[in-house]
Amino acid sequence: MATETPPPAKPPAPHLPSTEEFTEVQQSAEFGELRRAYRSFAFPLTIAFIAWYLLYVLLSNYAGGFMGTKVAGNVNVALVLGLAQFLTTFLIAWWYARHAAARLDPKAEAIKSRMEGRA
Repeated sequence: MATETPPPAKPPAPHLPSTEEFTEVQQSAEFGELRRAYRSFAFPLTIAFIAWYLLYVLLSNYAGGFMGTKVAGNVNVALVLGLAQFLTTFLIAWWYARHAAARLDPKAEAIKSRMEGRA
């Protein structure tokens, strides 16, 4: 005959912060530092990538001769730059993931833990 073991106890629910607590954290220096760390990375990189993409589009529209220049065999400048768009997209995503794990996530986790830990 098998004996049944009781299910494990559920962990206590985290504290749900009030609107005032959210406002207090949003106005804190620590949250401002987190926001600055995010913006100082994301905004310049976004602007650079959009400029790079627009350069590719403008070259495709107005510099057909240059874009049609053969690099090797049937591979031309347009194909190389088009593939470079994909490469830079993946590199930026990888770079952001590393940046977030190293600089953003620890700060965000500290804020979240403090908010949920209040009783």
